Amino acid sequence: MKEKKFVQLVKNSRKKASGKEIKIAIMGDCSTQHLATAIKGYAYEEGLAVEVLDTDYNQIFQQIIDNDSQFYQFSPDYALIYMCSEHLYEDFCNTPVANRTNFAQETFEKISSYWQMISAKSSMSVIQFNFVENDDRIYGNFGANLEHSYIYQLRKLNWLIMSESKKSSNVIIIDLSTIQNSMGRKTFFDEKMYFSAKMPISTVALPEVAFQVINAIKVRTGKVKKCIVLDLDNTLWGGVIGDDGINNIQIGELGTGRAFTAFQIWLKELKNRGIVLAVCSKNNEDTAKEPFKKHPDMVLKLDDIAMFVANWQDKASNIRNIQQVLNLGMDSFVFIDDNPFERNVVSSLISDITVPDMPEDPAEYVSYLESLNLFETATYSESDKDRTQQYQSEASRVLLQQRFEDYDQYLESLEMIAEAKPFDDFHTARISQLSQRSNQFNLRTVRYTVPQLEAITKDEKFITIYFTLRDKFGEYGLISAVILEKLDEKTAFIDTWFMSCRVLKRGMEEFIINEVVKSAAQHGYEKIIGEYLPTAKNSMVKNIYKEHGFIETSENRYMVVCGEYVHQNNHISKI
Repeated sequence: MKEKKFVQLVKNSRKKASGKEIKIAIMGDCSTQHLATAIKGYAYEEGLAVEVLDTDYNQIFQQIIDNDSQFYQFSPDYALIYMCSEHLYEDFCNTPVANRTNFAQETFEKISSYWQMISAKSSMSVIQFNFVENDDRIYGNFGANLEHSYIYQLRKLNWLIMSESKKSSNVIIIDLSTIQNSMGRKTFFDEKMYFSAKMPISTVALPEVAFQVINAIKVRTGKVKKCIVLDLDNTLWGGVIGDDGINNIQIGELGTGRAFTAFQIWLKELKNRGIVLAVCSKNNEDTAKEPFKKHPDMVLKLDDIAMFVANWQDKASNIRNIQQVLNLGMDSFVFIDDNPFERNVVSSLISDITVPDMPEDPAEYVSYLESLNLFETATYSESDKDRTQQYQSEASRVLLQQRFEDYDQYLESLEMIAEAKPFDDFHTARISQLSQRSNQFNLRTVRYTVPQLEAITKDEKFITIYFTLRDKFGEYGLISAVILEKLDEKTAFIDTWFMSCRVLKRGMEEFIINEVVKSAAQHGYEKIIGEYLPTAKNSMVKNIYKEHGFIETSENRYMVVCGEYVHQNNHISKI
């Protein structure tokens, strides 16, 4: 089956998806042409337009050091470096025994020098494969005790890559070791293929490796999952709460309860990471909430759920309501339900939502969902752990709005306070994350890594402003960022403006434009140029400049004279 998958990827690799092209250059000390083919094939399946350069065999250093190499001439967005464990073992065996305790450190220094050289010469991201374990068993199990053994040094090298890569946010680690651990060494590695063609990954394993590479790239284009909508009966616990009662549902150590507990633990970890959890159940609300409130073995509590919907309406309608309240794109939703009928109804009526085909046995829930890797992420910031509270507050705002007939009165009642400040080190990770996640309110859809933002912050030709917002229900946190670029002595260009859709129609758009014009004027600029670059998802901001006092000068280009700008009214106070 897996080999058939590789054949299909070969066919797909001859096709190309539409959209903005992504360039990937692959460099390896082993044969990588089949890997390049698999990556192109999976990119097509995921709707990514990808061009792949497979550089010459075992020329990593030469490609990176030479400014005129085919690698730099190709000008990739991503540089994929694959140094295989089989070649690593050869290097280890050629190292004098007396020097082997330093092998991992010296090898890592070589790898990190590649990262540094690429970073110094370009803004591309580096995709680094870690090393699969190919223990030579020279010392048997005792090798794990000996610092000069191969397995000890290999594991230390993987630890160094993992621990040090976090200091370079443009480095993406693909955990090849975990893929092999899952498949088994005999499935992942084909001895005949390696010794005849220097190809260390079997055609059976290549689809999974390509899948992980494309997943890591896909999230950096803004395609991320943000919310899980959960059924309850036979999904979060065994049994039907309305029929069986709280004492007889299966959770904890009762019956198959341990499997449901493991599933809830996994969901709780996702919630702690920043994935929003919602409930959509055909149930009476009081009955559905009873286990969350009273069952001692429930891992998930009501505080973990951003929005709880339990009624007898169809689930597709309820999910649309959840989506509207949380104000997230439907393509960022995952719906989990044990019932095939409900899954089919939702997937048929809501085209963009992801609906996993859950196993019948709850013991397989976690392993199955882990294999899908739906929740790949490119960034993490401390504010992520507060995301559930933010969306609970948003639901409270929606309920409050329903009590007002006049929308301006509702906005005034929120008691909103914002701040507008230049980028700083503390907020850089969140700004990078927001740039990569924002699709709908993103005027030019430019994605940024932390190093890129740090460079912009230090460059005098840019004016940077981040915006935060809070109201009487709580903190929205950092919700928008603007980067102005100097075109000439009198003109500034809005290079970047993205904003979280959570604050749409709150008056934040008006507040931001007021601050942008004010800041530009304070820096001596007489006029500001804005641009809208259309994508499949950002049509909602097509007329944002025109609606806020800018004059259209050409297609999707707008201009305002700072001295003639009319202040936009809003209900937001500035700190």
